Amino acid sequence: MYIIECWIEHPIRKLDQTFTYYYDREISTGVRVMVEFNRQKVIGFTDKCIESCLSIKELEEIKGYKVKPVLQVLDESSLITQELYELAFWMKNKTLSTTISCFQAMLPAKVKPLMNQHQIVYEDFVKASNTQVELTPKQLEAYQYVLRHGELRYSDLRKNYPNQAKTLIDKSALVRFSKEKTAEVKRSEYIEKPLKLTSYQKKAYQEILGSDDSIFLLKGVTGSGKTEIYLQLAANAIEKGKQVLILVPEIGLTPQMIQRVTRRFGHQLAIYHSGLNPQEKYEQYKMVKDQKAKVIVGTRSSIFLPFHDLGLIVMDEEHDDSYKQDVQPCYHCRDIALKRADYHHCKIILGSATPSLESYARAIKKVYHLVRLEQRIYTNLPSVSVVPLKKAIKANESYIITRTLYDKMQNALDKNEQVILLLNRRGYHSMLRCNSCKEPVKCPHCDLAMSYHASERALKCHTCGTKIPVPQKCPNCESSEGFSSYGFGTQRLEQEVKHYFPNARTLRMDADTTGRKGAHEKILRSFGNHEADILLGTQMIAKGLDFPDVSLVGVINGDEGLSRLDFRSCEDTFDLLMQAAGRSGRSDKKGEVIFQVFDPDHYAVVCAAKQDYDGFFQNEMKFRHLGMYPPYTYMISLTISGNSEDEVQKIALMIKENLHGEYTILGVVSLLKIKDRHRSRIILKGQNLDVMRNDVTRMLESHPEISSKSLQIDVNPTHLE
Repeated sequence: MYIIECWIEHPIRKLDQTFTYYYDREISTGVRVMVEFNRQKVIGFTDKCIESCLSIKELEEIKGYKVKPVLQVLDESSLITQELYELAFWMKNKTLSTTISCFQAMLPAKVKPLMNQHQIVYEDFVKASNTQVELTPKQLEAYQYVLRHGELRYSDLRKNYPNQAKTLIDKSALVRFSKEKTAEVKRSEYIEKPLKLTSYQKKAYQEILGSDDSIFLLKGVTGSGKTEIYLQLAANAIEKGKQVLILVPEIGLTPQMIQRVTRRFGHQLAIYHSGLNPQEKYEQYKMVKDQKAKVIVGTRSSIFLPFHDLGLIVMDEEHDDSYKQDVQPCYHCRDIALKRADYHHCKIILGSATPSLESYARAIKKVYHLVRLEQRIYTNLPSVSVVPLKKAIKANESYIITRTLYDKMQNALDKNEQVILLLNRRGYHSMLRCNSCKEPVKCPHCDLAMSYHASERALKCHTCGTKIPVPQKCPNCESSEGFSSYGFGTQRLEQEVKHYFPNARTLRMDADTTGRKGAHEKILRSFGNHEADILLGTQMIAKGLDFPDVSLVGVINGDEGLSRLDFRSCEDTFDLLMQAAGRSGRSDKKGEVIFQVFDPDHYAVVCAAKQDYDGFFQNEMKFRHLGMYPPYTYMISLTISGNSEDEVQKIALMIKENLHGEYTILGVVSLLKIKDRHRSRIILKGQNLDVMRNDVTRMLESHPEISSKSLQIDVNPTHLE
């Protein structure tokens, strides 16, 4: 008999421990099992397997309770490596999460230690048998075709020999069997040679390659050729037999990166992002685990792929918010990447034109090795013009497309050049407000105004996804006086563009147009092939994209983010403006950028217009120091949620009363209701993160009744509402 200790699927923190079962065979660590817990069948995740000579009765006497058998072993072998197993416990301690939630974050949906309906897809294969049978000449040809391949998909055999496939199986000349469906290896017929590095690129490349340091912050202006440095460093690692991970923040950036990687390396590429269906993600996961992939391009979750011998990690656009997980465990991809780079003794490159303040501060203190790349491939930065919207509106100009932007767009289109317009708000109108009581129409499940989408003639909540028709009466005062629209989004911008430039071909890229699989790639390919003249969209078009024919970028309401009550609002605004400006003039064409803003004198706008990161850094760090915000302090956010407002407040006050230490406690603060759940928040702020972590852990241990469903812990949150 084998004693099996396993973690089980559960939302209760006090159950964050292993439970004992027994089985008649050995089960490896990391294998999923089906067990009975509290009279229900749940998924368990094997922790230890110990051979025992005890009888079941003796085991139960020692444990003091009835020990149940493992009902079913779900995996032939462990789905995770020993490294990932240890990483889960490290992540648990760093993020103050439950153990099972860390395992769930690591694995693709098909095989999460979680009750789900996903099934692994199998394919039929054939192979030659040893049975001697008489075959016709055509059957013999089909038989030899299989023989040459060793094993062959049955579908491929039927494609080439449709009349012989089934007959050969019926005659027992071939054996038919099933195997897990595997990913097709991406290949490129055209293998691109490495580009010749500029003197600036070569200096940066040699500095990284020749240094004994392991963590590098590659601060390169937009268009300076950071990607080529990544690829040449990747080639160096692959030559040594190592694997390479290239991280990008969003799905929209993966098509161009995938294209460049496949053209450079030809094959052995895996891709991993949320746009893949569960089966595809599982296939890519297995491809990496079986060491069939040498280069992996992926978004945040790809940091958990089961690498065996990593030689390089690249984290492109390292400043981007998408690298932070916003549900438990609230990990930052950068932290996991640094941990894995340390385990594999490999270099990690954090690349950005606008590094996060935390990363740049560490680089200045020489915690990271700072490598600068200050020269564009096509030397000149784009010229930036700032258009004050207040003046434009006073002059009776359009507040969406001002006269300056219109003239620049017309000039670019006349020269057959392309234009990108950025507006970081989707929909048609940002809200509808009652003409009687002046209240906006709010989501029935969230305390948030809904956005009007003209194409569907409906209101949408961009937080929970609820969609309703425009009401006949005001939900607040029941007035029938109608509604007035306020603000505008990408749908309205698209309408304005078509009005002013009826002959221009337009593409829109936002969450509404990229919902379908492959939509990102299709839109970007069309624009790259010059099938459209104007690409407009939200922030997903502001970073990482490289289109040589784009000579003009216009940012609409570029400083809107400054109105957010968040300590990172200035940094986010500066990043967005700088990154958007970087899409213009990336070839020998002269680039121009227009910022349409309400506050042209704000330092975030002024520094972005000058492409002056260091100037912004100095200004912003003064604000952070005065407010004692990161990177001068650490923070832990405790968000309590539930169906009852009174119960949420009661739990929040109880948590606050049980926190004591040399740090500042802010709150309890009531937050907006989201998805029918009332919320309150407590912020811990201090200069010793371990002290705060330990105090929260002590509080949780003394109150095991608090569930992970009602309390979300975010260590070092990137944003606060």
